[in-house]
Amino acid sequence: MTRRSGRFAALSLTVAALAFAAAGAAHAQPAVTLTHVHGLAYSADGKLLMVPSHHGLAIYSGGKWSKAAGPAHDYMGFAATRTHIYSSGHPAPGSGLRNPFGLIRSKDGGGSWDKLSLEGESDFHLLATGWNTNAVYVWNPEPNSRMGRTGLHYTLNNGFQWQHAAAAGLSGEPRALAVHPSDAKTLAAATSTGVYVSRDAGASFKPLAQGEQGLSVCFDLDGKHLWYGTYAAAPRLARAELQSGKTGAVTLPPLSRDAVAYIAQNPVNAAEYAIATFERSVYISKDTGRSWLQIAERGKGK
Repeated sequence: MTRRSGRFAALSLTVAALAFAAAGAAHAQPAVTLTHVHGLAYSADGKLLMVPSHHGLAIYSGGKWSKAAGPAHDYMGFAATRTHIYSSGHPAPGSGLRNPFGLIRSKDGGGSWDKLSLEGESDFHLLATGWNTNAVYVWNPEPNSRMGRTGLHYTLNNGFQWQHAAAAGLSGEPRALAVHPSDAKTLAAATSTGVYVSRDAGASFKPLAQGEQGLSVCFDLDGKHLWYGTYAAAPRLARAELQSGKTGAVTLPPLSRDAVAYIAQNPVNAAEYAIATFERSVYISKDTGRSWLQIAERGKGK
């Protein structure tokens, strides 16, 4: 549910190269430009698709793009729950806020934000939340006042206390995290070596898909399936049954020199999904991935 830099080296370009090249690409409609895409989430009522970018939060609703109310911060590690939005990142110029944010939370769709933890200390590019729980998992890039080491950490009380998770069995460079909607101990991780699942709060992981680069992960809100994006010679999107591990391929729209960076499900319409790519294209499917409507192309709204 969550911007992650440097996440796959393929098509003779690294993900980082794709991301930085995309940042200076085409301009969108005057009101909204997806300078970067740092996450993807639906609002709890299912009416808004939220796309955090380098210059604030973009909203797609009713076939139109707009800017969300609130400051145009550089939101990173963006993730939503049924009641809140959590994020990290950097304040907008002139806001007077400390940089970086650490962990912040919004109760009003990004109009205002509460400071929760590690303000001025940490910027979490990998951040994931449980839709129905208060679990927040992050990948910490460097030690801070509440985390004595790098790596996977989680909090169950909005950043007041953090626990380190050993992440045994997880290999490769972390690129994405997702938390089960109802079980705070179950999470998934995409890394440069594949996709992994933990059922013990990140203490250990078991592989779900290997032999390809893991890029994105997202739990169905019914808690029964995991969607994930990978790359191995071509981009791929798949949906796996958590209980059996049975996996089926999901049809992707044509993606040229691109891959799926983020996945989100509409909490009101279970058949509606959205994906965002590294090149800042955004698509919506209303039939569980059988067909896709493009709503943004290389950062330009359609």
